[in-house]
Amino acid sequence: MTIHGLHILGAGGHAKVIVALAQALGHQVTALYDDRASHLPAVLGYPVSATIADLPDVPQTVAVIGIGSNSARRSLATRFVQVRWQVLIHPTAWVAPDVMVGPGSIIMAGAVVQPGTRIGSHVIINTLASVDHDCVLEDYVHVAPGCHLAGNVHLKEGVFAGIGAVVIPGLQVGAWSVVGAGAAVTHTLPPRVTAIGVPAAVREKRE
Repeated sequence: MTIHGLHILGAGGHAKVIVALAQALGHQVTALYDDRASHLPAVLGYPVSATIADLPDVPQTVAVIGIGSNSARRSLATRFVQVRWQVLIHPTAWVAPDVMVGPGSIIMAGAVVQPGTRIGSHVIINTLASVDHDCVLEDYVHVAPGCHLAGNVHLKEGVFAGIGAVVIPGLQVGAWSVVGAGAAVTHTLPPRVTAIGVPAAVREKRE
């Protein structure tokens, strides 16, 4: 269904990809909102016309958060409680028919999501990422470009899996942890850590 009035929060690089995704789906972008609005150029021809606070928090507003930061998406999603958060799935992505996708989640070009997977709210599955069968991606997760999750992987709330990272089958990554670019996760990771390398090892605790 074509949307004639999509509002996008954010106007940086991730928002640019969201605008392109909306265009690929035939949606009409109404406005972009960013607190730097007076200093930012247009995004793919759309002016940045207002600050975040100007987004109408009413059920008639259809919006998506065009910000890559997981904590920022959580903050905005909990700030605007009446907005209808839109799911966007690129036409070149393949998503199995039984996959459940929560409000505000984005699946980018070339991504693959296999059967049995559950995706929470405001999740990003980025360009050419793959999520195999029966995975669980909780709210505010970001699976970066080229990242690959094997079957039965569980990413808890707010996990960031960096570009090119891989997670072997059946593992869990704790809430708000970061998996570094190119890392290979071969054992379950606790919450709020940063893990890097092959195999991935915890390098620091996160606040």
